[in-house]
Amino acid sequence: MIHLTNIHKQFKLYSRPSLRLKEIITGRQQHQLYQVLNGINMTVKSGTTLGIIGFNGAGKSTLLKIITGILLPDQGEVTINGRVTGLLELGTGFNAEMTGLENIYMNGSLLGMAHHEITQREQQIIEFAELGIFIHEPLKTYSSGMSMRLAFAIAIHADPACFVIDEALSVGDASFQQKCIRKISEFKAQGGTIIFVSHDMNAIKVLCDEVVLLDKGNIAVSGNADDVVNHYNMLLSKKHHGHGELLQKQAQNSSYGTFDAEITAIEINDSCHQVIIISGDLITIKVRIKANRSISDLTTGIVIRDKYGQDIFGTNTYRQAIDFSIEQDQLYVISYQMTMALGPGKYTISAAIQEQPDKQARRLHWIDNQLDFEVVSSVANDFIGLVNLHPEISISQST
Repeated sequence: MIHLTNIHKQFKLYSRPSLRLKEIITGRQQHQLYQVLNGINMTVKSGTTLGIIGFNGAGKSTLLKIITGILLPDQGEVTINGRVTGLLELGTGFNAEMTGLENIYMNGSLLGMAHHEITQREQQIIEFAELGIFIHEPLKTYSSGMSMRLAFAIAIHADPACFVIDEALSVGDASFQQKCIRKISEFKAQGGTIIFVSHDMNAIKVLCDEVVLLDKGNIAVSGNADDVVNHYNMLLSKKHHGHGELLQKQAQNSSYGTFDAEITAIEINDSCHQVIIISGDLITIKVRIKANRSISDLTTGIVIRDKYGQDIFGTNTYRQAIDFSIEQDQLYVISYQMTMALGPGKYTISAAIQEQPDKQARRLHWIDNQLDFEVVSSVANDFIGLVNLHPEISISQST
């Protein structure tokens, strides 16, 4: 278990490096104080996967460095039961002049491993990192992907009670990323605690039991992944619009916007209640909109998510090159006809209206996870996975 009590952290900012020396010589303050963390209280229970999200500069990386012991808080108390390891900035705890093998022993020691522990797990680390003969080459010859593989292999084999990841898995090839995710899943299944920082909201939803949203050094909200990610999206829109313009209409921040245009209903095959669809069926999704003022050049779209909150499919009028404008007090229906070639499972539909096509445009209305539906398999159209790609299989004899 990890328990943080009233954690504060600030840094000194100098407009130019020479002011550091001037401050030492004259004794006069030449810096400004920047408050990174402001009274963080948080408990990470054993066996929990905690996600931490927030804008750049919110204090996420600083918080992780305090948890891992790289930084000390200016005020507050950190209580940790067990060893904490993980991946922060690539290269942390490495020496570029030393070989990969030498770095295994040095980095392992920094993580709190005894020499005999490192020796016992040396071969496992080397095999997992997939560095081959390069394990005997200096680290300065490694690519960023190779360095990440070595760092991950050491950290995950250090027998931690808590594993910390800060965006590092975005480096490297897809096959090794999948290998890391499988290893993390094994670690979680064995009761390990994970703290995960990422800007990938799909990964946050899939991996995390709880999520904390940091904003300007404070915990803005915490709870289950869907609610916290929705709140993050609302803050992202507010940041673009300016505070005060966006309104909330429902609990858990599931519906917000300026409401110059409003989504009144989402339907599948004319039903606004949970429906069951056979995989491969042709369906129609309807989004009903009320115009509260006249606006030209609008974009409206939908997103289908699976039970883990992952975006499975999304489209909008801009991507389909469809012009869309509205007149005040008029009602509109946007229909999306598609073959529902999804794997069996439960899904939701979200919808949005905004004035520009980009992600941070002026958002008129966003309504999240408004309609549930379930897809069941078809005997005549059976497949494995999330999406049916309708393959054509042929067999021929090679000469």
